[in-house]
Amino acid sequence: MMKDILLTGASGFLGKIISEHLGSFEIITLGRDVTSDVICDLALEIPVLPVVDLIIHAAGKAHFVPKTETEKRDFYDVNVTGTHNLLKGLEKAPHLPKYFVLISSVAVYGKESGEFIDEDSPLDAKDPYGHSKIQAEKMVENWCKKRGITYTILRLPLLAGPHPPGNLKAMIRGIDKGYYFNIAGGGAKKSIVLAADVARIIPGAAKIGGIYNLTDGVNPSFTELSALIALQTGKSKPSNMPLLLASVISKIGDLLGKKAPLNSKKLEKIISDLTFDDRKAVRILNWRPNPVLKEFKIK
Repeated sequence: MMKDILLTGASGFLGKIISEHLGSFEIITLGRDVTSDVICDLALEIPVLPVVDLIIHAAGKAHFVPKTETEKRDFYDVNVTGTHNLLKGLEKAPHLPKYFVLISSVAVYGKESGEFIDEDSPLDAKDPYGHSKIQAEKMVENWCKKRGITYTILRLPLLAGPHPPGNLKAMIRGIDKGYYFNIAGGGAKKSIVLAADVARIIPGAAKIGGIYNLTDGVNPSFTELSALIALQTGKSKPSNMPLLLASVISKIGDLLGKKAPLNSKKLEKIISDLTFDDRKAVRILNWRPNPVLKEFKIK
């Protein structure tokens, strides 16, 4: 029987949802927040840890484009050094855990376009975020194998749930304020998954182990997702920006530099499909996700 759980990143978007959905377990939280059971900045120190059955390592620096060398370094400090310090803390505990779940990202593949990318695809990320996640994955995998601990790595795409952060937050704000446009019809499909579904699968996945992509299995388009958000915000469906106009604006953006809202690289990402294959999780974990377009509530 799985009893006690140590959860890192409990104050983050996914961490809060994990805590909510795994309320039947005894959860011990670790983080910098003073409300954490174990107060520790993993990027800077090795924690003193209690004995638990399961580690859910959800702490990490979220994906964004770093603008400075310090911001690039932060990905390594939080995602790599933080994981290293957590493992060192576990080594000093009276007993090792039975299971370890690492929350990772599809960014490890380093892809900006592609369809149904599976877990056997090369880990080609070169950006600071994706590369730091690769390093964290390898560290956890090697550490657990040496100690006979069942490990599970969950590679997640865009996360949906109430008051989401990041790109989804920006999309919701843009639609609410009226400055969001779909580009070239908004037909590009992107993988996305409900954070609540991720939380629910963790206890079962932890006992089985393995590396898995998790998606909602539908991979909605920008048009479909923006229409859902517009409905929930009481706004009109976003207008479409023709590809030709977007191309002209992106060329201007190339000249203006990083602060431009659109450049050629961003445009290519927006109009390209980027989806991931979750059939391994369906087959092995009995993964049965809810379609984001039916279940996603922005508040």
